[in-house]
Amino acid sequence: MHNILWLLKWVLKATIFFTLFAFALNNQQDTTVHFFFGNQWQAPQVLVVLTAFATGVAVGVLGMVPWWWRQRRHAQAAQASTTPTVATPATSQASVPAYADGI
Repeated sequence: MHNILWLLKWVLKATIFFTLFAFALNNQQDTTVHFFFGNQWQAPQVLVVLTAFATGVAVGVLGMVPWWWRQRRHAQAAQASTTPTVATPATSQASVPAYADGI
C-alpha cells in the first residue's frame, strides 16, 4: 500500500510538471506589461505569469509573518506555563554537615 501511494504521488507530480511545461511552451508570445508614466516591460507571457505568481506568494508570506510570530509567542507562553517546575528545598548551610560519609 505504501508503494502504491508513493507511486501515485510521483505520477501526480509528473503530471503537474508536464502540464506546466506544456503551458510554458504554448505561451511563448511576447507580452507587454504597461506600468505608470509610460514605462513598459516586454517579456514572454509565461514569464509574466510566473512573476505575478511569485509576487503573490511573497506578499502572502510577508502578510502572514506577524501572525506566525504572534502564534509562536502564544505557544511558547503556553508551554512555559504548563511546564512543571521542580522546587528545590531551601536549606541553610548550618543544617547541612560539612562532610557526609554516606550514612
